[in-house]
Amino acid sequence: MPGNLTHDSLKAAVASGSIDTVLACGVDMQGRLMGKRFHAQHFVDSAWRETHCCNYLLATDLEMHTVPGYASSSWQAGYGDYVMQPDMTTLRHIPWLEGTALVLCDILDHHTHAEVPHSPRAILKRQVARLEAMGLRAMMATELEFFLFRESYDALRDSNFAGLTPISGYNEDYHIFQTTKEEDVMRAIRNGLYGAGIPVENSKGEAEAGQEEINVRYSDALDTADNHSVVKNGCKEIAWSKGRAVTFMAKWHHDRVGSSSHVHMSLLHADGASAFHDPDAPDTMSALMRQFTAGQLAHTAEICYFLAPYVNSYKRFQSGTFAPTSTVWSTDNRTAGYRLCGAGTKAVRMECRIGGADLNPYLAMAALIAAGIAGIEGQMELPPAFAGDAYAGDAPALPRTLRDAADTLEGSAMLRAAFGDAVIDHYTHAARWEVSQADRVVTDWEVQRGFERC
Repeated sequence: MPGNLTHDSLKAAVASGSIDTVLACGVDMQGRLMGKRFHAQHFVDSAWRETHCCNYLLATDLEMHTVPGYASSSWQAGYGDYVMQPDMTTLRHIPWLEGTALVLCDILDHHTHAEVPHSPRAILKRQVARLEAMGLRAMMATELEFFLFRESYDALRDSNFAGLTPISGYNEDYHIFQTTKEEDVMRAIRNGLYGAGIPVENSKGEAEAGQEEINVRYSDALDTADNHSVVKNGCKEIAWSKGRAVTFMAKWHHDRVGSSSHVHMSLLHADGASAFHDPDAPDTMSALMRQFTAGQLAHTAEICYFLAPYVNSYKRFQSGTFAPTSTVWSTDNRTAGYRLCGAGTKAVRMECRIGGADLNPYLAMAALIAAGIAGIEGQMELPPAFAGDAYAGDAPALPRTLRDAADTLEGSAMLRAAFGDAVIDHYTHAARWEVSQADRVVTDWEVQRGFERC
């Protein structure tokens, strides 16, 4: 479901005074919204065509540090401009910000007006186009988890993030009474996002103290990624407005379970019929679905960086926490990396359980599609479904560290063919920078463990 405003309805809202600000937002490497706040009249007069941003926005880390070593932008090249071109189909009202609308932008080369190849939205659009050339359409959904804390962002920052207090004191998975106590935030999130044109289905407590999940209706891949980005930004802004904080870290504390972003996937034919459903096949999985899944299994290690992009991401992969540790697929089995859902129905689909809540949805979905296409093109055979406890199995393990994931990403012939060498080199550099920054930091754990004892 794209945005809920048209250019004409925005003009009318600006004329009536109900909207006075338009956020024009690109998506950075980390999946965050970056852009400008326009006076709405200027936006409807001219800025709806394009605006500009510094090209370092696709070459920074979480700290917005100007990371050296990128080919696309640098001090030597002068950090020039990119064009931000609003995709007016994504224009939407933002109910939790007074008088505000938001539009997502494609990032274009300043000189050629071609999409910047390593921009997340362009990467996903390219893989969607590959499927469309095959007569297929990717349908996806993300189940986004996060933790809600009693403190505000400012209070936590002032305390150097000491004393983080989850909003609840106990596991609240499906717990109605506990989530009732959180409704001042979660009701505002559900209704705010719905009012922004995001087709929210539900929220629920998750399997830890203070952990939440928000679910949005299945849609085509690009729409789902757009919705995901707006949801994350909206959850942060709404929680902030209530004096609370949320985190989408994959693992905020070693004694707590992690937060995931499971990705559900299926393919449709051009006529809208399911390409994954075959009523006469085992588990009603079509031959094409089996090939698509086989490609993902075969290339999981190569795409893992796009599902787990930070050093912290790999601390989520722990046995007995509902996060996977291996690449097996299984039927309705939450210990597996890939879980078959809806078997026996036209809604048959595969759920990738590997990604954390810290993933960039455009990059994660693009990588999953590329691996699936490789399976179709190679007519790969899907191994038998795993049965039992995948934590106890001997299936190929997921990469254990970001360093391992960076190595497999850099050497992936499949991804280099799908994304292009320059794109893979760009994100390999991002991964190695994250590793280098973590390697140099002395952690609280090291000090507490070794200060007196070593």
